[in-house]
Amino acid sequence: MSLVKTTPSVDGQQSIEIFTEDCVFHEPRGTYRGRDEIHRIAGAIKATHPDFRYQPIAPPEQLGDGGRVQWVSGRPGEAPEYAGTDFIIARDGRIAAVYLFFDKLS
Repeated sequence: MSLVKTTPSVDGQQSIEIFTEDCVFHEPRGTYRGRDEIHRIAGAIKATHPDFRYQPIAPPEQLGDGGRVQWVSGRPGEAPEYAGTDFIIARDGRIAAVYLFFDKLS
């Protein structure tokens, strides 16, 4: 998906600079603004279930400056615990907004 430009870091991981400075993350429990706040809440969410892994269940889709990624999450080798869809709005090749929706497991 070419919606968002990413740059490899020294260790091969994608750069955390994929977000705009004024990015916004909307999820069912709240709204978080700015890179630092988004990284903080992402870490707090991950800490609640550190052994879970997110796995896309379909290729990312793009339409103009928007896109979506459908995914499941759970312990590796076990049935997924939950599913979701991230809707992304990009500006100048960086993520400006993410909207997280939880989906029913099929």
